[in-house]
Amino acid sequence: MADSDPEPPVVGKQTPSRAILKSAIEAGQHEMERETEGLLLSGFSAGLDIGFGPLLMAVLLTLSDGGYGELGTELLLANAYAVGFIFVIIARSALFTEHTTLAVMPVLAGRASLENLARVWGLVWISNVVGGAVFTVFIVVLLPGLGVASPEAFVTIAHELVAHNVRWLFIAGILAGWLMGLAAWLLAAAQETISRLLIIWLVTALIGLLHLPHSIAGNVEVLFGLFLTADVTVVDYVKFLAMSTAGNAVGGGVFVAILKYGHVVRGGD
Repeated sequence: MADSDPEPPVVGKQTPSRAILKSAIEAGQHEMERETEGLLLSGFSAGLDIGFGPLLMAVLLTLSDGGYGELGTELLLANAYAVGFIFVIIARSALFTEHTTLAVMPVLAGRASLENLARVWGLVWISNVVGGAVFTVFIVVLLPGLGVASPEAFVTIAHELVAHNVRWLFIAGILAGWLMGLAAWLLAAAQETISRLLIIWLVTALIGLLHLPHSIAGNVEVLFGLFLTADVTVVDYVKFLAMSTAGNAVGGGVFVAILKYGHVVRGGD
């Protein structure tokens, strides 16, 4: 029996779950096949655009003249947090925490190597972080002239993330990556813009409401604090970025990509 060009294991009876998995694999493979410059530019754009979420959060904190804790303020900030993600994901820019799930799928299906995965993760993560840093510098330079957000509001947001130990950052980062992986999985099934908006809003507002560390959005949040107060140090920033990135990767890669792939392909679905 010929064994050349075997069908990938997800091809077969086209159940809804298999259709989602097929779409996720194709999306991940498309990103793997993109040229380096395209990935870097897309990731850089995502790093820039996601900064509007933390910026809007600081504006709302300034206008509310308060801090975290009150239900109304918490809900407003959670919705503001989702704005940056909506800008990024609807525009289909490359976001690291989406690729912790999507880029793993072609590897599991045997269509890409671990080297391909490392390349995509590395390029997207670096360009996301650099884009967020450029956005932060841009806002910090313009901040005195904008007059819409106080430095204290940015510092409050940063402290909410750095005031935790590495264990908390890693475990909470897993939850954030898990939720973002679920968003990537659900978006693979969603075609209409309205349904995609609702999925993005629901998942990312929940991350914001739970104050979970998202490595890319949090990069902007903590950098604001680093630039605006001596209370947030370079060590705080590096600790946050390293542990949240590791947690996000585990959450999206293990709790979504591997489990979803496994239950669809080998679970008799």
